Amino acid sequence: MTNTKQKMVRRLKIIEGQVRGLQEMIEKGKYCIDIITQTSAVKQALSGVEDTLMENHLNTCVVHQMQKGKEGTAVKEVLKVYRLKRK
Repeated sequence: MTNTKQKMVRRLKIIEGQVRGLQEMIEKGKYCIDIITQTSAVKQALSGVEDTLMENHLNTCVVHQMQKGKEGTAVKEVLKVYRLKRK
């Protein structure tokens, strides 16, 4: 596994723990603002993972597609992810 993949897997395991913590906070009736603060942290962490994946995709898959003459496919994929990120 590459260093980038290892970092993403590690980050996702941390996020998994954060989500379990959120579940416990809700079950224990913790203060709403504290829960919202933690959900925001989880969203930011997931966004960071997405950014890393997108950067890796642009640097590898998209480059390979363009080199093989599949520019249309590369552009469609990038636009699809862009639209998903805007939601």
